[in-house]
Amino acid sequence: MTRVKRGYIARKRRKKTLAFVSGSRGAHSKLFRTANQRKARALVSVHRDRGKRKRDLRRLWITRINAAARANGVSYNRFIQYLYKRQLLPNRKTLAQIAVLDSNCFSTILKTLSYDEINR
Repeated sequence: MTRVKRGYIARKRRKKTLAFVSGSRGAHSKLFRTANQRKARALVSVHRDRGKRKRDLRRLWITRINAAARANGVSYNRFIQYLYKRQLLPNRKTLAQIAVLDSNCFSTILKTLSYDEINR
C-alpha cells in the first residue's frame, strides 16, 4: 500500500484560525485548540454587540435631539409627535447631526413647526 501524504487543507484551516486570534495573549494565540475557542467566543461577542451598537447610537441621537429641542423650549416627545402628525418620518441620525453641527438650522426647523400645535 502506498504512503498517503496529507494535503495542505487542514494546515490552511488552522493557520487561518491562528491568524484570526493573533492579537490574543498567551496560549490563545499559539495553540490551535484554545485559539479555536477564543475565535468562537469572539464571533459570538461581535454578533451580540452589533445590535447593541445600533441601540446605543439611537439612544445617543435621541439624547442630542432632546437637548437641542429643549434649548428651543420643546420636549423631544412633542417634537417627534408633531413630525409624525405632519407625516414627516424623522431620521434621528440626520436630525442629531443637524442639532449638533448647525443649531440655527435646527431652530429654523422647530420654528416652521408651529408652536401652537406643539404646545397643545
